[in-house]
Amino acid sequence: RSCCPISETIISQSSKTLSLRCSCCCRGNFKAFCRYPFQLHLLLASGADCNQTASSMADLVNFVVDLATNRKWNVLLCCFLMVVEVVLNVAVIWKIPYTEIDWEAYMQEVEGVVNGSYNYSTLEGGTGPLVYPAGFVYLFLGFYYATSYGANVRLAQYIFAGLYLLNLALVFRLYNAAKKVPPYALVAMCLLAYRVHSIFVLRLFNDPLAMILLFVAVNFFLSGRWTIGCAIFSLAVSVKMNVILFAPGLGILLLQSLGPVRTFVNIALCGVIQLVLGAPFLLEDPMAYIGRSFNLGRQFFFKWTVNWRFLPEETFLDRRFHAVLLAMHLVFLLSFAAFRWTRSHGGIPALFRTVVPAKKLDADHIVTVLFTSNLIGMVCARSLHYQFYVWYYHTLPFLLWSTSLPSLLRIALLVGIEIAWNMYPSTNWSSALLHVCHAILLLGLWLHKPSVTTEKTKKP
Repeated sequence: RSCCPISETIISQSSKTLSLRCSCCCRGNFKAFCRYPFQLHLLLASGADCNQTASSMADLVNFVVDLATNRKWNVLLCCFLMVVEVVLNVAVIWKIPYTEIDWEAYMQEVEGVVNGSYNYSTLEGGTGPLVYPAGFVYLFLGFYYATSYGANVRLAQYIFAGLYLLNLALVFRLYNAAKKVPPYALVAMCLLAYRVHSIFVLRLFNDPLAMILLFVAVNFFLSGRWTIGCAIFSLAVSVKMNVILFAPGLGILLLQSLGPVRTFVNIALCGVIQLVLGAPFLLEDPMAYIGRSFNLGRQFFFKWTVNWRFLPEETFLDRRFHAVLLAMHLVFLLSFAAFRWTRSHGGIPALFRTVVPAKKLDADHIVTVLFTSNLIGMVCARSLHYQFYVWYYHTLPFLLWSTSLPSLLRIALLVGIEIAWNMYPSTNWSSALLHVCHAILLLGLWLHKPSVTTEKTKKP
């Protein structure tokens, strides 16, 4: 017969042998010997037609498994996912209604600057006073003029769709450079990005813009261009202060890569950029600008919290609770810095004794330190609002595959975090689920044996 339907498949994992028994007239039996990683070599026992059908099936299975697990396909898969995301973002814009939350307020805030006011105490929108640094003002001034003074929301959505694709391309480049995450994890990251698509193209928040600049900076860090990277990092901070959560990890990396003197120079550069960007507002009213745009003690509304819904509102607003979270943040950072990030360099004190480091940091170490530093800040945050999800969403697959957790548990944590962020309004159990997932991930990072963090510097 030309077709041999297979009625029974017997898999023996102990012998790594796949036996296929056909039900057609030839009654042929096959054996497939499995060789790592997932390659099937079929041996014909009897029946030429049966062998051809089984061989084709095995080739298809081999290709699908290889495509999902072999990182050599990452670049090709990333290109395919970018095309899919183009179609998906356009579909989201056309099919799902836009929801006004902060866009009009952003436009009102920057319109105050257009009208000649540089005093932060007078700049405000429909949701309250302007609380973002100067980089935000300049960036959204561009959007203000590009979208007919903020009136053309549909054009703004398309601009943000383009920014989403740029953000994804930058993330893909980081993942390909670090060579850690398998292709199927990248697919999962795109498939589960329901809330992230909403934040970009249906809400038009400023958080994604800060993260795009952050990922640009990290890409420069991977190329060894630390000064340019630090300059762009400072630009990201000037859009929104959440980027400062990456700063502790960046400080460690600068010391490891450049030594204390050049680290100080790069940190000073970041400060100078902030002064230059904020100069028009600092000259007008320095206290108003600093107090509004760099207010680390700003109080959040309990009704918007994603991570602390199970607490009484009185506890959520209690300054003593905030102090405990800050202490936890510092303990976690110091612990990772001393016993994970710098162990191969002799600990934190040794970093200040090294004038000219003799080795170059590898991509995996750079990305791991930066993303873990940010995760610690998210875990200990006083409150997380829905748009804050983009602060770490695209770092989660990398962090999960930086642990020794089973792959199924990694995917389960990714799904659990997505469920928690998509529960609106948040509930006691969704907040608890988020903390459980965070705790497992952070513990997994702590218990994972650090990889080699340096490579020999090439001689000129």
